[in-house]
Amino acid sequence: MVKYIIKRLLISLLILFGVSVILYFLVRMIPPTSFYARVPDNAGIDKEAVVQEMLAYYGLADNSFGGIIKGYFGWLWNFVRGDFGVSFQSGKEISDMIFKDMGVSFIISFLSLILQLLIAIPLGIKCACNQYGKLDYAATVLTMVGISFPSFFFGNIMIRLFAVNLGWFPQGGLETATETFVGFRRFLDQAHHLVLPLFVLVILSIGSMMRYTRTNTLEVLNADYIRTARAKGLSENKVVYKHVFRNTMIPLVTMLAGSLPGLFCGAMITETVFDLPGIGNIAYQAVLEGDIPFIMGYNMFLAVLTVIGTLFSDLMYAVVDPRVRIA
Repeated sequence: MVKYIIKRLLISLLILFGVSVILYFLVRMIPPTSFYARVPDNAGIDKEAVVQEMLAYYGLADNSFGGIIKGYFGWLWNFVRGDFGVSFQSGKEISDMIFKDMGVSFIISFLSLILQLLIAIPLGIKCACNQYGKLDYAATVLTMVGISFPSFFFGNIMIRLFAVNLGWFPQGGLETATETFVGFRRFLDQAHHLVLPLFVLVILSIGSMMRYTRTNTLEVLNADYIRTARAKGLSENKVVYKHVFRNTMIPLVTMLAGSLPGLFCGAMITETVFDLPGIGNIAYQAVLEGDIPFIMGYNMFLAVLTVIGTLFSDLMYAVVDPRVRIA
């Protein structure tokens, strides 16, 4: 087990190194005019000196081979130390922006994931146990429709229907701008604002998890040990929820472990549609504004979370499935 963990850690570090190289060289291809546009044309400011200082800070000033190598490792060392740079857009430390605004994104993504599990897994198992039945066909059609909708399109439909036409929910934001609530009333106000975003995230994501559960359950239902359990006279509920469900959860556990990045990095499109102050919305605005330091820091942070999620997924698979041979 120790050898397996060390091997996976080394592979993860290699992947992060490759991602950092690609990200750094992609940023180096951005023309320096993007930096000049961030410096105001004030009489008391030496624009050229300020731009060169900014380029040097991010390791982009020297275009020679030695300068590129030095600049890359300088930027990478700053990132490892937690110095992601300063945002062009807000002038704030990027690390502070990420960890401050990550909370809203985490709450939305976490609640969405919990609702998906509570709905998709039982529904997938029920559909598999009643293959080609009315419920199976109905759930398959509805989930495929949900998967096919783009998030911005479905989100705007929900806003139009439930916020504009019916007036049941606010159109966007996290709190009511015209009111100042405190305590439990503030919590209720924020929960009211999150109903539509959560509904959109759950509906658009539930289909893939339901189909995944249904497929895995069908494979387990056709296994020999399930036929043996039925031949012993066990009730169908015991067969399904004691034998089938336990083995169906093996690939689901690994899939959930890989969802770690999505919990912290936000739902960019959904947060933008509903104007939520999450990290996904801020990242989207940074891309539009050409906020190069934020783009570099955010994407590297996303890469780290993705590798950690993948590593955790591999380790969980080895834990829950004894058939995996760890060399």
